[in-house]
Amino acid sequence: MLKVPKIFIRPSNELDRKSDSDLTHFQIPIIDLQGIKDDKGMQQVIVKEILSASEKWGFFLVVNHGVPSSVMEGMIKGVAKFHDLNNEVKKEWYSRDTKVRVRFYSNFDLYTSKAASWRDTLTFLMSTPEPINPEEMPTICRDTTIEYTKHVTDLGDVLLDLLSEGLGLKANFLKQMEGAEACSLICNYYPACPEPELTIGAARHTDPIVLSILLQDNIGGLQVLHQGQWVDIHPIPGALVVNIGDLLQIVSNDKLKSVEHRALSNHIGPRVSVACFLSLRFDVATRPCGPIKDLISDENPPVYRDILMKEYMDHFAHQGLDGKPGLDFFKLL
Repeated sequence: MLKVPKIFIRPSNELDRKSDSDLTHFQIPIIDLQGIKDDKGMQQVIVKEILSASEKWGFFLVVNHGVPSSVMEGMIKGVAKFHDLNNEVKKEWYSRDTKVRVRFYSNFDLYTSKAASWRDTLTFLMSTPEPINPEEMPTICRDTTIEYTKHVTDLGDVLLDLLSEGLGLKANFLKQMEGAEACSLICNYYPACPEPELTIGAARHTDPIVLSILLQDNIGGLQVLHQGQWVDIHPIPGALVVNIGDLLQIVSNDKLKSVEHRALSNHIGPRVSVACFLSLRFDVATRPCGPIKDLISDENPPVYRDILMKEYMDHFAHQGLDGKPGLDFFKLL
């Protein structure tokens, strides 16, 4: 393919690829988790670092996080192997039904977006909270996906405990929120693009979840919006990218920030990334999601109204990745 098909061409105002990551004050925080379980003094330092990064950036990298490099490499290779399969084989998993536990698709927001994005996606609903049946998963990446999920969700528990402590809550508060048992893996595959200046891998958006932990290969392309500027998140061997989701910004009453980010297309490829989405179950309707009561006071009144997960996800699905961040819709006037 020498030209990008018209359906992928984005509006010109979305295609500025310039990054300010070369400026020293625009370097994404890198947090070393070494000694987190054995050194109480170091743990307090890390809590402060994570809280500061979550308040100012909404993104940070973690190193020495406990996920073996061999497991991360196996996950990247497994996803690449699936996407390299013949289309006749992959179509067994093709679906646009978001309730399907394993599905292969492209552009979930195709009918609401201004243009298609240059990527394909394999999604696993690993726990809802019922664990996935391994027999539903493609054999070519089944074992690596199960092993990676175990390690990355353990890391997610640690990060949620650290964020809880940073907010002045009980260490396990966020982890034990009602319905906080959902885990999904979003495995994106970005083919080499003949005209990357005309399209994009993923349009600017925030994540409709609690917390995301991203594994990316060494090609790069992820950018985060910081102080009105796009900043590259360059791959660092062994590092994972963590970002705050919309639901965590809501329950923290705007203290933690869910910020816009995007993925660029590239002449080089394919690029592979795997996002672990930790969130609330979509079916939880027994308690609205809203600012945590312990974080509200006369000096800090609630910023958001209480919402149900279904209401929030319906709004996100209708909006897609384009348009203003979905959180504005739920703010109190």
